[in-house]
Amino acid sequence: MNAPTPRWLQDLHRLLPIRSHYVISGSIRDSFLMPLNQGMALVPLARALWESLKARDYRFLLIYDPSDGLRVYPDEPVQRELASRLFDLKLADGCQIISLESLSKLMKKLSGEREARCALVLDFASRISRQAEQLGEAEHRFFVAAEKNSLSAAPLVPKDGGVPLFNPVLWLLNRAQDLPSWFTLDSERVASLLIAKPDFETRQAAAQQLAPLFAGYAEAGNDARAQFIKSFTEGSEGMSLTALSDITELADRQQLGISMIDDAVRCYKVGALDNPWRKDYLREKIRDAHHFIEDRVKGQHPAVVKTLDILKRSVMGLTGAQARSGGSRPRGVLFFAGPTGVGKTELAKTLTQLIFGDERAYLRFDMSEFAEEHSGARLLGAPPGYVGFDAGGELTNAVREKPFSVVLFDEIEKAHPRILDKFLQILEDGRLTDGRGDTAYFSETILVFTSNLGIYVEDQHGQRIQNVQPGDSYDTVELKVREAIGNYFKFKLSRPELLNRIGDNIVVFNFISLEVAAKIFDSMLRNVARRVQEELQVSLSMPASVRDDLFARCTKDLSNGGRGIGNQLESCFINPLSRALFEHDLEGKQRVIISAVSESDKVISLSLQTA
Repeated sequence: MNAPTPRWLQDLHRLLPIRSHYVISGSIRDSFLMPLNQGMALVPLARALWESLKARDYRFLLIYDPSDGLRVYPDEPVQRELASRLFDLKLADGCQIISLESLSKLMKKLSGEREARCALVLDFASRISRQAEQLGEAEHRFFVAAEKNSLSAAPLVPKDGGVPLFNPVLWLLNRAQDLPSWFTLDSERVASLLIAKPDFETRQAAAQQLAPLFAGYAEAGNDARAQFIKSFTEGSEGMSLTALSDITELADRQQLGISMIDDAVRCYKVGALDNPWRKDYLREKIRDAHHFIEDRVKGQHPAVVKTLDILKRSVMGLTGAQARSGGSRPRGVLFFAGPTGVGKTELAKTLTQLIFGDERAYLRFDMSEFAEEHSGARLLGAPPGYVGFDAGGELTNAVREKPFSVVLFDEIEKAHPRILDKFLQILEDGRLTDGRGDTAYFSETILVFTSNLGIYVEDQHGQRIQNVQPGDSYDTVELKVREAIGNYFKFKLSRPELLNRIGDNIVVFNFISLEVAAKIFDSMLRNVARRVQEELQVSLSMPASVRDDLFARCTKDLSNGGRGIGNQLESCFINPLSRALFEHDLEGKQRVIISAVSESDKVISLSLQTA
C-alpha cells in the first residue's frame, strides 16, 4: 500500500508557479513516506523535499541553519560542484558559515538563477531571531530583505525551457508565530503550509512498511498480519511516523513480536513495559475485594457493586469495547455523586490501595482551585509566551510521571467550564498535550470524578433547595441525583457531550443511615483507642452507657455523613480525652477507663479511672 502524498507537499507543488516563499510549520521533525527505488521509505523532511522537487527538475537544495551555516543537499559531488559554481560557495567539511547579510544576498541571487532550478531551505528558522517581535538591527534588516525578495522574485523558465516556477525559499518553523507577524501579514507571495500529524491512512501505510521488521511477521498468516496492522495503526493515533519507527526499534530491543504490538505501543507511551493491570494477583485481589471495600466504605453496597463492575471491566481491558477503537481511552471512568461525607473520596483511596497497595498513590486535584478560567494554565500548562510555560501542567506532568494511577478530580463541578472542555479530549482520546507540546497518555489510568451535584438544586426563583433527603430510598436518591446531573451538564453548562463521554459510569452514593452511622462511629472509636495505645502505651475502654452517650452526641445531624461524625467525635471525645490524659499521671498505668461524660457551659469533660 502506497501512502498518499502529504497535503503540504501537494500544496507546495500546486503553488510553485505563483508563490516565492513558504512558511512550513507543524511536524517538521517527523518522517515522511516517500517512493524510493520502486518502494516506499520513511525519510526526514529534507529528503522528502528533495525527492519531491527533484521530480520538477530541481537540481539541488541549499540548506541553511544558524548553527552550521550553509550546505548543499544532496551532499553529492555533482550537486556540490554545481551549487559552488553558481553561488561561489567555499564549503569546508560540507558547510560554510555565513552571516545574515550574506544569506540575504544569496537569497536574492537564488531568486534570479535561471541556469538550474534550486531552492533555499532555512532550517531552524525559529532560531534566527531571539524574539520574533523584538528584532535586533541585523535581524530586522534580514527580514526586511526577505520580505522584499518575496515580492520582487519572479517565476523562472530554465534555459532548456519548461513551466515557469519560482526558486523558492522554504522556512522551516516550529510555529508560524516564530517569524515577525508583519513578514507574513497580508503577503500574497508568502504561503503558509502546515504539516499535520499523519492520518489513519498514512499511519496504516507506515505500519505496513515497518511490519517486516517485527519478529514473527514473516511467519504469520494473513489474519495475524492484518490484526497487527490494525492494532499498530489504531494504537498510534495522534503519533508521528517517527514515533512508529521508534516503537519498531523498541519492540526489537525488547523482543516484542507482532502479537505484542499493544505492549510495544504502551511501552512507548508511558515508558513502562510492565503492566500492573494484567497481573494475576490484581484479579485475585479484586475477586475478594467486596468485603475489603465495604469494611472501609460503609453503607454504600450498590455503589460498591457498581464500582467493582467498572473496575473488573477496566482490568479485563474491555472499557470502550463497543467502539471500533477504544484502546487509547482511560482504563476506567467513575463519576461518584452523592451527599458530602458518605465515602466518595474514601472509595477512591480504597481503590488505590487495592490496585497499587498504597492509598496515597493516587493523584488528587481539588477542582475548586480551578474555578477561574486562567487557572487552567496551572492544571494543563500555559501556552508559549505566558508565565509558567516552562513548568508544564500539573495534571500532564503528574500523569507522565505516574502513568499507572488512579486520578481523582474532587468536586469536579467547581471547575471552570472551559477547563471541563479539556476532559472531552481525555475521555475520548486518552491523551492531553500541554503548552510545551508534551503529551500525557491516560490510557493506563482510572479517572475518578467526585461531585455533590443533585443533592441541592435551584428552584424556579433561583434559590437552592434540597433535592434529596436523609431517609429517602436509594432508588429515589439515585433517580433524582442522576436527573439533576443530566440537567446540569445539558442545560446549565450546555455541554451534553461531556455527560455523554461519562456515560453510565455515574455511581450514586446514598445518605448514611443510623445503623451505618453506628458502624462508622465504632470504627472511629477503635482508631482512637489504637492511637492511644501506640502513643501512650495504655489501653482505653468505656462502658456501653458512655459509648451510647457519645454516639448520640456525634450523630444528632447525619447530613454531613461520616466526615460530620468524625468532626463531632473530635469535639465531643478526642479533645476532652486529650485534656484529661494530659492532666493525669499515667506513669506505670496500663489501663484507662472512661467512666462518664459531662457538659458544663458547653464544655464537655470526661471522667477517667486508671489502673
